[in-house]
Amino acid sequence: MSKYTFIPSPLEQFEIVTLLPISIAGVNLSLTNSSIFMILTFSLSLFWLSLSFYKGSLVPTSWQLTKESFYEVTANMLRENLGAKGELYFPFVFSLHLFLLFCNLIGMVPYSFTVTSHIIFTFSLALSIFIGVNIIGIQTHGIKFFSLFLPRGVPLIIVPLIITIELLSYTVKVFTLSIRLFANMTSGHTLLKIIAGFAWTMLSAGGLLAIFHVIPLGLLVALTGLELAIAALQAYVFTLLTCIYLNDVLDLH
Repeated sequence: MSKYTFIPSPLEQFEIVTLLPISIAGVNLSLTNSSIFMILTFSLSLFWLSLSFYKGSLVPTSWQLTKESFYEVTANMLRENLGAKGELYFPFVFSLHLFLLFCNLIGMVPYSFTVTSHIIFTFSLALSIFIGVNIIGIQTHGIKFFSLFLPRGVPLIIVPLIITIELLSYTVKVFTLSIRLFANMTSGHTLLKIIAGFAWTMLSAGGLLAIFHVIPLGLLVALTGLELAIAALQAYVFTLLTCIYLNDVLDLH
């Protein structure tokens, strides 16, 4: 009788599951694993910040040094892309960077849930930022904001074509911003799951294969380190692009 080892689908980890069904006036307000982990991310972010507060000691703790380093990274990002005018938007940019970083890092914990691996979350976040950035641009420049879609010196005959191209390239920012984060997190977690399943299959087979399961296991450890770096990098890139898009509407060409 042959022995089979059941290996769950690597995409099973991305399934949204209802944990607490709630319906008010016909509106579905149920708590899912996705919403629970977003609340957990927010709570852990606040808890981490509370650990970094000075508490009657002149000597900074390791938590304080970590927070100050993170603060400096975000502040330099904003300063390099927006200059002095970026100070007004620092609270939002800092909160965005911190929230995405914790979302990605919490997703690396086994049996947890990666919120940023769902396109609905990343697209909603990117769309909200896109709308907010355009509101800021219109409030700052008024009707002149729409000159963003018409470069100077363009011949009149190709103005409709240029406006169409500029409008499409401007709108596609929402998709590139959301898909980049979603695709990187989904592909990385899927790869880790596949390699982990491969190592478990070799170990379960016994014999010589069980000995060589350390090869995919070692690869898994290396890729986990790489995925941790990617988690931090993708949070940084998303925040950096937000700063760049904000600078585009504040400094019209």
